[in-house]
Amino acid sequence: MALPITMIKKNAQTEEQIKQQKLEELTALLAQNDDALTKTLDIIRELNNSGALEAASSMLQSKEKIAKIAVDQVGREPITNMINNLMGAAGILTNVDAEVTTKLVGSVVSGLQHGEEFVQSEKQIGVMDLLKVLKDPDANRAIGFGIHFLKGMGKELK
Repeated sequence: MALPITMIKKNAQTEEQIKQQKLEELTALLAQNDDALTKTLDIIRELNNSGALEAASSMLQSKEKIAKIAVDQVGREPITNMINNLMGAAGILTNVDAEVTTKLVGSVVSGLQHGEEFVQSEKQIGVMDLLKVLKDPDANRAIGFGIHFLKGMGKELK
């Protein structure tokens, strides 16, 4: 009959053996990921050659100074006004139907193109031309839109 086990012997590795094992694991990883490692080194080399790596390093070393400058700039009144205006504009745009906005922007672009063509022609518009324009359905639509836009704007300003 066998003797009972009374002591378990733990196979403790020395620090040198642990280093050797980690080195072998790292070598295996390098061999498995050769392409990725080569590409990464190429990218780092290009960043270094272009000076971007040095710039990023300098920015990291000066991160506290850069953060202070950014906070000081954001605290200036013109910047806070811009942020408030952007937030207000974003709030307005969420209330407007996307199709209407797309249509309106497209019509503004078209209107700017036609306006630029008119300015380049150096023609003058007379009173009779204005009366004729009211009969043009496109111009009439734009004038009607403008009048109703101004009415709605006036109501909100009240």
